[in-house]
Amino acid sequence: MANHKSALKRVRQTEKRRLHNRYYYKTARNAVKKLRSITNSAEASELLASVISMVDKLVKRGIIHKNKSSNLKSKLTKHVNKLKAAAS
Repeated sequence: MANHKSALKRVRQTEKRRLHNRYYYKTARNAVKKLRSITNSAEASELLASVISMVDKLVKRGIIHKNKSSNLKSKLTKHVNKLKAAAS
């Protein structure tokens, strides 16, 4: 365990930040899972905007890498477009 006051404070800050980041990441992952399970194209396209926003915020906060977010957004958009094509 750390002995200096600054090191103890750093431990507290790191734990707080870890829990904060874990919450946002888990929330976004659940939203992605929900979007992938949807079969209604109108509902999926509505949810896509909010999921993309969540993923962009994760990148801005430094929780995930920007390339991971690009791949994720691309796959989700393809999924929604496939649903739209099937509905037409």
